[in-house]
Amino acid sequence: MPSSSTPLPGPLSGLVVIDLTRALSGPYCTLQLAELGARVIKVESPEGDEARWYGPEFDGTSVYFRSINRDKESIVLDLKEPEDRGIFEEMLSVADVLVENFRPGVMERLGFDWNRLSPRFPGLVMASISGFGQDGPYRTRAAYDMVAQAMGGIVSITGTEEGQMTRVGVSIGDLAAGLFATIAIQAALLERVRTGKGSRIDVSMLDCQVALLENAVARFHATGQVPKPEGSRHPLVAPFDIYQAADAPLAICVGNEAQFAKLAAALGRPEWVSDPKLSSPGRRSENQAALKKAMEEALKAKSRCQWIAELEQAGIPTGPVNTVADLAADPQVLARGMLIRPKGERDGMKYAAMPYKMSSIPPDRMHRAAPAVGADRDAVLSTLKEALPHPKGETWPA
Repeated sequence: MPSSSTPLPGPLSGLVVIDLTRALSGPYCTLQLAELGARVIKVESPEGDEARWYGPEFDGTSVYFRSINRDKESIVLDLKEPEDRGIFEEMLSVADVLVENFRPGVMERLGFDWNRLSPRFPGLVMASISGFGQDGPYRTRAAYDMVAQAMGGIVSITGTEEGQMTRVGVSIGDLAAGLFATIAIQAALLERVRTGKGSRIDVSMLDCQVALLENAVARFHATGQVPKPEGSRHPLVAPFDIYQAADAPLAICVGNEAQFAKLAAALGRPEWVSDPKLSSPGRRSENQAALKKAMEEALKAKSRCQWIAELEQAGIPTGPVNTVADLAADPQVLARGMLIRPKGERDGMKYAAMPYKMSSIPPDRMHRAAPAVGADRDAVLSTLKEALPHPKGETWPA
């Protein structure tokens, strides 16, 4: 299904994704697919994706929307209208993937649920992202990122050591769901190569938050103790935290005994190695407050830059606590091409890139700015004409 809006080159080139998503979780999933080379056609209601009105604005449109909808096409369809439903069905006949993030039940009411689509389009991979999944007692509840983080336990372990809980500073509830959906979609496409059959994918934001709890769930079941906020430190390893140097904070992470010996020597405290209170990761974790106080007393002797240079030389993982402004000028971030300006964006406007570095992805490929509402209708209808005869021999709508 060729397009006048050429997709990015990448390993998913040639695949067509119909994107019925809005806000963040779904669009973040389809952004991954677009970045990997798929042609993503965003189907918007006449009102458009709600994220188009999230602030702040730049050049009159939402930077929130623009940051996660680049490299896609847009067509407006009202799926309650017969003519637009017909166009949508023809799009599905040439699509490989359908992604939606409506509340469970909406696709059934529209007549485009999996049980109806699968017999008609047996190779279709359909991914549904929702707050709580397609089954279970919460299935019809609404959810945004804050709800997912709170109910998924992430908020309960994020915050200060005094117990002040907070959400993660990025929308990890939405982002994790988008990423897990992307993984599942690619697995389903690989399975289709072997079987010829599509798959139904059900991703819940709540489930994804549980999956991200890594050792917290295991710790609770092993010890009976409920994990709580630990500030920036690691709950099991020390030193592994943010520490204050003479002028600014830095991160120092020690994961084994050899690194701890090197840290003790670098800080001028070689006696720490033989201190029984610091003799193992567990003992250091138990005494992390006293250890942090002693480390910061030593760190006050020099600037952050001096300490980073010395600790790096000693082979100890360390780095500055960067602001977004800092990382926007960081030479490693720039060298890795992690800030991009899509074609059509004004000079100075940049977005976070996706982190894929693959031999099939040209490092200098040019991204396209997010589309205006319905901007690619003609291109989509034109390629449908090329791919399919009209079902009743009629002319395609303009």
